[in-house]
Amino acid sequence: MPMKLIRYIGRFMRSPWGGWSLSLMDRYITSQLISPLLFSVGLVSVLGVAIGYLSDLADKVVDSNLPLMQALEILLLKVPEFTAYALPISVMLSTLLTYGRLSNDSELIAFRSCGVSLYRLIIPAVVISLVVTGVTFLMSELVVPAANYRATTILVEYLQEERPYWQNKDIFYPDYEQVILPNGDQEKRLRHLFFAEQFDGENLKTLTVLEWLEERLNRIVVSDSATWNRQEETWDFFNGTIYKLAPDASYQEADPFEHRQLPLTKAAFEFALQGRDPYEMNIVQAKQYMRILKMMGDDKKLRMFQVRIQQKLAFPFICVVFGVIGSALGATPQQMGRATGFGLSVLIIFSYYLLGFLIGSLGLTGLISPLLAGWLPNIVGLAVGFWLLYYFAES
Repeated sequence: MPMKLIRYIGRFMRSPWGGWSLSLMDRYITSQLISPLLFSVGLVSVLGVAIGYLSDLADKVVDSNLPLMQALEILLLKVPEFTAYALPISVMLSTLLTYGRLSNDSELIAFRSCGVSLYRLIIPAVVISLVVTGVTFLMSELVVPAANYRATTILVEYLQEERPYWQNKDIFYPDYEQVILPNGDQEKRLRHLFFAEQFDGENLKTLTVLEWLEERLNRIVVSDSATWNRQEETWDFFNGTIYKLAPDASYQEADPFEHRQLPLTKAAFEFALQGRDPYEMNIVQAKQYMRILKMMGDDKKLRMFQVRIQQKLAFPFICVVFGVIGSALGATPQQMGRATGFGLSVLIIFSYYLLGFLIGSLGLTGLISPLLAGWLPNIVGLAVGFWLLYYFAES
């Protein structure tokens, strides 16, 4: 049955002359889907922002003295996130209500009496779902992470709020190197250990760096502040002292300085700079951060990011899942009013996200792979949708 659906999509998209075209039936169904889709996106986005964030933001303005202009900026920055969440939900609502209306008005019966199968009738919904999938992916990658990060930056700047992944204090970063042993084996050894009390986005404050050379502590660098020099690809240390140690780890020499450049790894600065919530990163940034976590040996946080990346990749394809399920249920012969359709949509969406949460939790605990944790809800949803489609098409 899925292969039959794919063949229908090909016929739907391609004309006999090799171009792209829509039949009169396709244009009609598509026009019926577009209006409720756009209305649902606007409605769900506004409700999401109002219910999910407006009350909390109002409390910050009243209780924490957040400036009103910054509060409005945060509110606008949250719109892309809720719009991305609204797109799959809107696909479900628009397909369920549109095909439900066509069924109630006996238009689907008329189409099927002319020999048009249910598989063919839902092709416009599937194609629109694929288009919305692309839009959702672009928004989730190009707009939402930057907007969320900016919103978090405003809260940290004006309210000094702390975030679980925001590295603005007590930054600890171990830098390892791979060493080849005489027997040919490789071993990971600690090369530098960075510790800074604060980070303001550009400067690490009260920074201490321990350096090892051939398994012994070689020197200690203490400075008031340090930053990464992007032009010269090195570190600039300010107002500090370099303590050199003897082979027996005893104190040997102190070298105070006002400004000193040291060729240390950039990874420590990247770690502090990229310490964001997974939803404040696009996939490329998340993978870069995962490499740092892997070097640090933070397996728990690494696995969490692996699961979140797969969920970010799988999330846009919820549009296709909801498109198939919504159109299959909407095309049922039973009469379905708008209230019933809306209630059924809410139930399906809630069940789907509950399933996604449970499966994601299994991935975070290591019981299933991150790939399975991200994509299994979509696989289950598509299987249910295709089964419903087959059941109603053959009944």
